[in-house]
Amino acid sequence: MTLYAGLMSGTSLDGIDVALVAFEGEEERPEAFEVAAFRTLPYDRGQRDRIRAAIETGTAKAICELDFELGRRMGEAVADTLRAAGIAPGDVRAIGSHGQTVWHEPPSASRPGSTLQLGRAAAIAEATAIAVVSDLRARDVAAGGQGAPLTAYTDRLLFAGPESRAIQNIGGMGNLTVLPADGSEGRPQAFDTGPGVALLDAAVERRTGGQLRFDEDGRLAADGSVDEAALAEWLADPFFSMTPPRSTGRERFSVERLDAWLDAHAALGLADAAATLTELTVRSIVDGFRWVETPVDACYLCGGGARNPTLVARVRERLAPRRVEDLSALGLDPDAREAVAFALLARQYVLGIPGNAPWATGAAGRRLLGHWTPA
Repeated sequence: MTLYAGLMSGTSLDGIDVALVAFEGEEERPEAFEVAAFRTLPYDRGQRDRIRAAIETGTAKAICELDFELGRRMGEAVADTLRAAGIAPGDVRAIGSHGQTVWHEPPSASRPGSTLQLGRAAAIAEATAIAVVSDLRARDVAAGGQGAPLTAYTDRLLFAGPESRAIQNIGGMGNLTVLPADGSEGRPQAFDTGPGVALLDAAVERRTGGQLRFDEDGRLAADGSVDEAALAEWLADPFFSMTPPRSTGRERFSVERLDAWLDAHAALGLADAAATLTELTVRSIVDGFRWVETPVDACYLCGGGARNPTLVARVRERLAPRRVEDLSALGLDPDAREAVAFALLARQYVLGIPGNAPWATGAAGRRLLGHWTPA
């Protein structure tokens, strides 16, 4: 088996996920895979604030400095994970690094798309002495695609099986992959569903002055009531009526927009605001199934939102009679899914295998994804 590392820093801004993954075989679909180690190195408040500032108002200087800061931090995260696992850097063939998205503009009828992830690959390579495959979204976007969700391709390779499955990620943003049962005539689908927990987390942090970073165990939402009028303002966004392929991010569902909403609904208590934003996530997930062509037997949840019992209970209720579980039922830690995906995309680059899914992104065709930075 050949060992790769995967790096992910998502829209939730929780921290850096590192997965060390061994893959068997050299065909497009690995014969087997095994996660040798997985860990998350959380950002401190200062790091989260600098990333948010770069996303919201970043100058060229701030973005440049953050690019190298994140690269060094990501490299240290890989090195720390290797030391903890007792694995030598020389045993890792390459690192697949998604980086931290600071801007992602999907293509439209009037203009091409663009995307920018920070976390300088050269800094990662210097910190680890391991080659890095980075800038994984750009080629798909250049080929007319959404550049997201990239995990649709890796989901199909790793999780397709005897039942029709949906993989629903509930990170900062949400995305859905639908995998028809092996041997069926259905086609796979994937697209972003809308906000995951980004708006909810930011609202809790703002309303508590930073004392809370998120709605732990969904307790706030469980104690609150949904304000249907306030919710309708979010659901009126044209994104929710867009036919896939589609992708979104903090550019559209921004903190500035959230602040305006919180100000307009200042009478909403913290619990009611949390309940309303939780319901936004639930309804966007459930509504996404109207675009699904294949009957789905089971839905598997992953990402930070999969640890929120209130959110999960509402999704389970709305998706019934479909079975709803977390991704551990398929043998993978739900938090590790994206880092494992980027380890796999590094493998595909090394083997010369295109790593995008035009059926998900709308790209003009299959493309080899990434940029190679030698060790």
